[in-house]
Amino acid sequence: MCKDNGVPIWEKSNLTLEEAAAYTGVGICKLREISNPEDCDFVLWIGNRRLLKRKKLDEYLEKSYSI
Repeated sequence: MCKDNGVPIWEKSNLTLEEAAAYTGVGICKLREISNPEDCDFVLWIGNRRLLKRKKLDEYLEKSYSI
């Protein structure tokens, strides 16, 4: 298992659902729901593992009125 390399969440380029929830204040279930569509541009799939592209997620949330 890899150890955390000590990089702060706001400097990471890709976030796990748990990190994204802590970073944005949006719940894990809601993040999973909004990142499920195939055309979602802020999700990165590595096998079955879902990572969220932090900058693209920020842009998505800034443009959104509600989620």
